[in-house]
Amino acid sequence: MDLNREDVLILFDVDGTLTTPRQSITEEMKTFLYESVLPRATLGVVGGSDLEKMCEQLNGQEFLQKFDYVFPENGLVQYESGKEMGKMSISQHLGEDVLKRFINYCLHYIADLELPIKRGTFIEFRNGMLNVSPIGRNCSREERNQFYEYDQTHRVRQAMICRLKEQFSEVDLTYSIGGQISFDVYPVGWDKTFCLRHISKRTKPFREIHFFGDKTSPGGNDYEIFSHPQTIGHQVVSPEDTRKQLAELLKL
Repeated sequence: MDLNREDVLILFDVDGTLTTPRQSITEEMKTFLYESVLPRATLGVVGGSDLEKMCEQLNGQEFLQKFDYVFPENGLVQYESGKEMGKMSISQHLGEDVLKRFINYCLHYIADLELPIKRGTFIEFRNGMLNVSPIGRNCSREERNQFYEYDQTHRVRQAMICRLKEQFSEVDLTYSIGGQISFDVYPVGWDKTFCLRHISKRTKPFREIHFFGDKTSPGGNDYEIFSHPQTIGHQVVSPEDTRKQLAELLKL
């Protein structure tokens, strides 16, 4: 790639792309990004999690200063050069009545759901979305893996999404499966492509925007930005695959 740093933006998903699911970034990946990639390209990260969870996975707030753009919650919260530039609110957008009805329905549905195990924190409220987990986010690493295998067969999350689409058909919501144990719910258009609105405000447009993610199939939470006409999408299967494809792209 014969471009300078200001010409190209490389955007990354977190889980399954920069890290293994819900685990911390490795020192090898950090060194590769900061010493090999950062001098060659503008760096951005866009994830469904909030900033606190991003910090847990990317080893504290150092990455806020290293990455040029940081987009928690699908870019509904925006950081540039370490400073918060704005955020959206799902509660203001939907209104409290709709939000309360939706949350109540989810809790009733999960209460009646027969699963091998359940833990806690079934709904996590974020600025721009709801994260719904049938097993509960307070599960262990082993329990998380077990539920993921169970869900691959029984499609628990997909079945719940289908029911929610029926019950709330009048509300313009998008449902997106990401990670191993949950799915995100947000207003239509508030997927990861939302971060491109902020990037487009840049005085000098990027010649190329590359996105690396693992959940790039329809229904996955990387699909919209992976297939967006403004981006060049790269599907990866692991952090190691991300490093390999990046090295090929940048001729490192």
